[in-house]
Amino acid sequence: MAHYVFVVLDYFPYVLFVYILMSWFPGAYETGFGRFLSKVCEPVLAPFRKIIPPIGGVLDLSPIIAFFAIRMATFGLQYLVYNYILPIVV
Repeated sequence: MAHYVFVVLDYFPYVLFVYILMSWFPGAYETGFGRFLSKVCEPVLAPFRKIIPPIGGVLDLSPIIAFFAIRMATFGLQYLVYNYILPIVV
């Protein structure tokens, strides 16, 4: 089970990157793929946008903070699972 969580956390930054790149293409968010990525990525980005609003109304730094937060969460969970939880189970 933990393996699947780590796989999702490992691949989510790539999904987020594709979502960010879609902002460069007009109408990309209105496609079926764009709506799917919006449903996946917006709940993650929304808390960061509340903390760091877009600079000048244009430059949104929340994805960068989200990347770092996801990586730190992944490393922290891996450390806990492999050093504390798995030794107890095995």
